[in-house]
Amino acid sequence: MEFSEKVILVEGRSDKLRLLTILEEATEIICTNGTISNVKLEELLSPFEDIPIYAFLDADKSGEQIRAVVRKEYPEAIHLFISPMYGEVEKTPLKVLASILHRANIKVKKEFLL
Repeated sequence: MEFSEKVILVEGRSDKLRLLTILEEATEIICTNGTISNVKLEELLSPFEDIPIYAFLDADKSGEQIRAVVRKEYPEAIHLFISPMYGEVEKTPLKVLASILHRANIKVKKEFLL
């Protein structure tokens, strides 16, 4: 894996592990572990100040709350969305996750592309 300067923000460890399965490039994945304050978000993301941040959060109330904090604190962040049909990153099929990441120019393993 080559080094990549990208950060993906997810809600939980299971989301992180799922993304690690399909990623082809070294990408920092940060877990919020649930709803988050702007102070805590800043603590998590401050080491990655000059690196593109991708918010890949669940399509539910807590995901939207975190997304709102990210929008306010990091307006330059790129938001990736899953279908409300799946609800959570963790429950979204790997091939669907891979295609969302691929469209955002994040390298994924070829076997996961649709």
